[in-house]
Amino acid sequence: MLSGLAPDGGLYMPESWPQIGADEMAALATRTYPEAALQVLKRFTGDIPLADLYSAIQSAYASFPVGKVAPLRELEPSLYLLELFHGPTFAFKDVALQFLGRLMDWGLKRSGKRALIVGATSGDTGSAAIAGLRGLSAVDVVILHPKGKTSDIQRRQMTTVLDDNIRNLAVEGNFDDCQAIVKELFGDAELAVRLNLAAVNSINWARIAAQIVYYVTAASALGAPAREIDFAVPTGNFGDIFAGYAAQRMGAVNGRLIIATNENDILKRTLETGRYEPRGVVETTSPSMDIQISSNFERLLFEAADRDGAAVAALMDELKTKGRFALGGNLRTAISQHFDAERVTADEAAAEIAALAGQGGPVLDPHSAIGLVAARRRKRPGVPMVALATAHAAKFPAAVKAATGKTPETPESLAKLADLPERYETVPAVTAAIRAYIETFAARTP
Repeated sequence: MLSGLAPDGGLYMPESWPQIGADEMAALATRTYPEAALQVLKRFTGDIPLADLYSAIQSAYASFPVGKVAPLRELEPSLYLLELFHGPTFAFKDVALQFLGRLMDWGLKRSGKRALIVGATSGDTGSAAIAGLRGLSAVDVVILHPKGKTSDIQRRQMTTVLDDNIRNLAVEGNFDDCQAIVKELFGDAELAVRLNLAAVNSINWARIAAQIVYYVTAASALGAPAREIDFAVPTGNFGDIFAGYAAQRMGAVNGRLIIATNENDILKRTLETGRYEPRGVVETTSPSMDIQISSNFERLLFEAADRDGAAVAALMDELKTKGRFALGGNLRTAISQHFDAERVTADEAAAEIAALAGQGGPVLDPHSAIGLVAARRRKRPGVPMVALATAHAAKFPAAVKAATGKTPETPESLAKLADLPERYETVPAVTAAIRAYIETFAARTP
């Protein structure tokens, strides 16, 4: 949890998948969200006392409206939205990062250490991380975002936070550039140890673990594992949908996982052709999904390869040197046993936003609309389908207004952002420049 990325550049994974039995799944249907989270997360936390774990969970979800951490909303028979945007920054990443911030603070104070969080964001991770970590005495935070490639609200949610332990960098590049720089910084072992670098991107296993919980609660409410439940997930960095896969491996979920992509459809192409080959990033109305390098796909490869770390490392080296790699037949077959994929364009997402709002349904943001379009396409007769709604419509007002003709209703806390001063620095997409910045920031007197 406190390092995020492994020292050899790989990703942490649990040594084995703990199981949740059918009787416990039935019991979880009557539990509060914090109670369910404790039952899931205690399987991964080892030496953390249960009382401290539950205290972090309760504190995290006290920042959500009562009963609205991950509510299910039925749109029509057997088609549901899993609403994950009720947290303080109105995005699904609050569910994990409100918890992660509190648990990191506990761990650092326990060890007597200070950490420097360095993260990359395509829009929502940064604001959710900042909301979860601002003001903490043992943590400094530097977030990289691609300049001009987030919504104004997404940017302001980060740059208007002026706490002394928070800094934002606008990188002259795209999200993949930001993510690559963060990986290079963590790959510098001397720097990582000296500054005690820590990650809050979805490469941090604790974030994935926290996201498993809402798959489990949704599935238990709908009668899993006795019946199949399918999930359609707007997908960029593959962390959110990998949490669904983890819930499957734990025995909590049976069914298909639908990778919902926008025009940056590398994962759909990979499933269809067996070739993982990034192309140029296309800017869309769903910027949090404008990604070509899906970091958590590496975790899925590890599982599909029967946990052969050397084989996965070879594929990652091939990606770095050749810009692509091919999935062997066994890997592709193993992945296809769990996953399907759908490509949804910006126009198709806009049409879904307009149609649902016109029918008196909820107003969706473009990311959630992509998930719902994919869910409708892959809906199986008699099998409940859950589409993940990952952000509040007000975070993308221009796209929603273009689709519906109306500006979405804006929560008061978002409306106030326009009047707040911003603080950020523009930097080139050069690792050396950003390394120099974080070294200077870390050397200041807090």
